[in-house]
Amino acid sequence: MSTAAPTAPAVVARTGGRVTQANVVRSEWTKLWSLRSTRWSLAVAVVAMIGLAVGISAVQMSRWASTSAQDKAVYDSIDVGVGGYHLAQLAIGVLGVLAISGEYATGMIRSSFMAVPKRLPVLWAKLAVYCSVVFALMLVATFVAFFATQAIVAGHHVQHGIGDPHALRAVVGTALFLTVLGALGLGLGALVRNTAGGIAAFVGLLFVLPGITALLPHSTADAVNPYLPLNAGFTITTSTFEDSHHLSTFGGFAVFCAYTLIVIVVASVRLVRRDA
Repeated sequence: MSTAAPTAPAVVARTGGRVTQANVVRSEWTKLWSLRSTRWSLAVAVVAMIGLAVGISAVQMSRWASTSAQDKAVYDSIDVGVGGYHLAQLAIGVLGVLAISGEYATGMIRSSFMAVPKRLPVLWAKLAVYCSVVFALMLVATFVAFFATQAIVAGHHVQHGIGDPHALRAVVGTALFLTVLGALGLGLGALVRNTAGGIAAFVGLLFVLPGITALLPHSTADAVNPYLPLNAGFTITTSTFEDSHHLSTFGGFAVFCAYTLIVIVVASVRLVRRDA
């Protein structure tokens, strides 16, 4: 983490010394926004969410005249409008890891646990604060990206309205996907307790694992791929699926949430049983 944030004891002292969940949440809010890494990472996520969608749609429309009839027939401006999550997810996931692993690196986590001896309220507060911030920012960014994309593609009459089938679900679903992704990153950071290790686990689980399954026979890969974390999570963000090997929209998202819940539960058990 880039700068030191106020410790939990300091915040608790300013709020009357009572260790309540609300006070712990306030402490984690202060710590999160006192770090430059938070502002930079979230700014990257917002810019990526909007910039990638706008940039891709602008390039596609500039080449529309040379686009094949088949590609025009399957073009989906909803998926393009929310496609920035492919890049934003990296910033959100890495910041989730940093949100707790950075405290282990600096030793600040000991101060937090001195103020909150039961420990788990610290983890719940971190999750609540980070997930709330990610959802709010990504929801706004996704709406902006969606409407900006539709304005760009309207000249070729391939735009969609927010009330069209799958549009609103894809927009809100993208914000939900990124929120759960952030929780997964934070859970991995709490589990591994090391920034490099947490980021490696995040990248390996979400991005390396699909590459490994690609080496399997096609029949096996087709059966396994829909249940991989990232492929399962993508179902709620997607308007048009490229192939038939996928879970249902909310079934896949439920699987992704289950992965995240398992990581958080294991991290919680380790948090209680092992010293910081």
